[in-house]
Amino acid sequence: MRVLELLDRLIAFPTVSSDSNLALVDWAQAQLAGAGFEVTRVPSSCGEKAGLIARRGGEGGLVLSAHTDVVPASGQAWTRDPFALACEGDRLFGRGTTDMKGFVACCLALAEELPESAGPLAIVLSWDEEVGCRGIPQMMPAVRELLPDPALCVVGEPTSLVMATGHKGKAAYRATCRGEAGHSAMAPRFRNALHVACDLVAAVRAEQARLMAEGAQDPGYDVPCSTLHVGTLHGGTALNIVPDRAEVAFEIRHLASETPEAILPRVMAGLENVELEQTIAYPGLDTDPEQPALARLRGLARGTGKVSYGTEAGYFAAAGIPTVVWGPGDMAQGHQPDEFIEVSQLVDCMEALRRLVA
Repeated sequence: MRVLELLDRLIAFPTVSSDSNLALVDWAQAQLAGAGFEVTRVPSSCGEKAGLIARRGGEGGLVLSAHTDVVPASGQAWTRDPFALACEGDRLFGRGTTDMKGFVACCLALAEELPESAGPLAIVLSWDEEVGCRGIPQMMPAVRELLPDPALCVVGEPTSLVMATGHKGKAAYRATCRGEAGHSAMAPRFRNALHVACDLVAAVRAEQARLMAEGAQDPGYDVPCSTLHVGTLHGGTALNIVPDRAEVAFEIRHLASETPEAILPRVMAGLENVELEQTIAYPGLDTDPEQPALARLRGLARGTGKVSYGTEAGYFAAAGIPTVVWGPGDMAQGHQPDEFIEVSQLVDCMEALRRLVA
């Protein structure tokens, strides 16, 4: 199957988010151009990465979107080379097989076999999704210009071919808490930065409790409310020194009906000596599953629902494009050692895509 040949090549590009993806982009650009697509390259602001917008046909039509980067394999207990595709029975092993080069391989295979009678098709490949959806915002001006009126955008993250119409948005923050250095024997005379940090953590916990009790609820999610989470807390140099600096990293994952701008002030109210920096932010997705634009895919999908993880879909939706998340593989395998996707998922994905563009 051509998809397997393409996936084998894609997995061999070690496009971890911390590294360049240009070798993969060069190869994919040649593949798409050879299939008759008009391909526009969108460079990153740093110049070390790039994305692609490939289109064939007129305005409107279908957009298939995917990211090219993968999470690291180092430090994980892999039993095989993560950057060499391995087939065992119905399973294909390799970093990115599920998240989400399996879908990229399907897109490239579809591009090669697209019949003349097919409607307009565009393929968007981005970078740095795995580190906070940093690439797609840089691509959106070109997407809006080159793809002015798509009928539907499908972001091919692994959903086991269930059509997902929603996910939460995310905003992440780095809080620097300021104290005063001093000898611990005189601790009450100095402001302890870790105490300031603990006050912030307590405020995060209090707001989470409030959201669970009084906030918006959406039963489509495993956790039906917006959530807050403290991931790291660092501070202090020695037990006998009052710390003058501590750092807290926390996040807000919010429902479409709530915003981090509304939640954050309640967390920060009354806190002093805290400097806040937003490090990551991406919008959520809340597509009406009954939209006419979704009807054809809804008939091909294995049901509808919502996903707990974030994607680039919110950016397309914010541009006024009907957008869903739908792709092969199970995210339970994503980011794991010995990541794999089932061959049958790729077969079924290809068949659905063929019918979708017919």
